[in-house]
Amino acid sequence: MTQETPLTPAQLTQEGKTAYEREEYEAAARAFEAAERGFAALGDALNAAEMANNRSVTLLQMGNAQASLDAVGNTPEVFAQAKDTRRHAMALGNKAAALAELGQREEAEKLYWECARLLNEIGETALRASVLQAISRLQMRSGRVMEAVASMQSGLEQVEKPSWIQKMLKKLLQIPNRMLNR
Repeated sequence: MTQETPLTPAQLTQEGKTAYEREEYEAAARAFEAAERGFAALGDALNAAEMANNRSVTLLQMGNAQASLDAVGNTPEVFAQAKDTRRHAMALGNKAAALAELGQREEAEKLYWECARLLNEIGETALRASVLQAISRLQMRSGRVMEAVASMQSGLEQVEKPSWIQKMLKKLLQIPNRMLNR
């Protein structure tokens, strides 16, 4: 009888990423959770928090917003303490996405704005554009149309190579401004 060697946290991470890319979300979530435990056992809090965030994204993809929120937990604080601004921002964005799915729009929007601020500080314009678009969607759902238009415009302005749809949306969003400035 042969005994399998347990996978390292790094191997589990790769397994999770591969499963996620194949849209095998349950397998990905299990692998990320195992990697998180492995990194934590090694005293590697940052990589453990990264795995918690990967699991959070995966759980949200599976439609389990509460489990996603639980998974992200205190990871924003872990990254903030380590002065890892990019991962701090990403963790805030993940937490905001879970809160938005749970209907907690006001709290989600606050976290998204903090995420956008941090991404701006480190020059992550493409990620910031995505966050501003998420803010716009929340504002639209809350009936704050003009704020949503402004947030979407800000988000689209930062896209370096906009897609055809983004270009069309930029043109459409210029209409209200032209009407108001006349």
